[in-house]
Amino acid sequence: MLKIYTDTDTDFYPALAAEYGYKLISMPYSIDAKTVYPYVDFDSFDAHAFYDILRGGVLPTTSAISREQYLQYFEEDFKAGNEILYVHFSRAMTNTFDAMDQAVTQLKAQYPAARFEEIDTKGITTISYAIVREVGDLVKAGKTLDEILEWAKAEVDHFAMYFFADDLKFFRRSGRVSGLAATMGTLIGVRPLIHMSKEGKMVSVGTAKGRQKAIQYLVDKVGELGDEIEKHRICIGHTDAPEIARTIAGLIEERYGKQDIVYVDVNPTAGSHCGPNGVGVCFHAKSR
Repeated sequence: MLKIYTDTDTDFYPALAAEYGYKLISMPYSIDAKTVYPYVDFDSFDAHAFYDILRGGVLPTTSAISREQYLQYFEEDFKAGNEILYVHFSRAMTNTFDAMDQAVTQLKAQYPAARFEEIDTKGITTISYAIVREVGDLVKAGKTLDEILEWAKAEVDHFAMYFFADDLKFFRRSGRVSGLAATMGTLIGVRPLIHMSKEGKMVSVGTAKGRQKAIQYLVDKVGELGDEIEKHRICIGHTDAPEIARTIAGLIEERYGKQDIVYVDVNPTAGSHCGPNGVGVCFHAKSR
């Protein structure tokens, strides 16, 4: 039997996970030395309250989960001899998967009848959300594990995401964006433009003077790189910036026609690195 997993860094939450049959792995963040596990330590994510805390000057940190925690998540399905598929955020952004690999190696030795596969979305938050939902659609359609893996080989690099941040202090502290000038934060009104690379990393691709130009850049990218966008969800992720997200959606539909647009609250673990008032667009593309 096929059992599917994802993690909270893909912006999935319990109700959506249940809709597709995903088991949800919680990725933690810490505030004032207190570690919080999303949907374990709270039932629902209050995005506005969380990002208001960040607006108040709090800079959360994030951490990996342990081998023992991965063992707890996976052992039941290994023991049952199931096929296991974990669709997760980018390996290139964390060392947590070193612990996962150790756990999986141990479980494979104990329960050789089980099969474990993974799909690296080569992203985090909204781009991962889009891919995890597409995989969920395939599972609902009755596709086999091998068919899903073949789809992922062909399609993961055809999901692009571009976004901008409103306050660079979060990214500067985390060091998660390559090519981001440390001095950029001193330039008033300048917003860094960032995308998810084929290597699964956040990469700075330029700047925009002012929010409106940053918004226009995202809308332009949908037209420049978009491929059959009407056949896939366009996912607009934001860190408590719903009005900006709706503005972008309106501009996309004004220019490219009616679309299946989904708004996504960026999860608190990833949001700890982005900060409030950031917005990104994920769409099906010719290439990343």
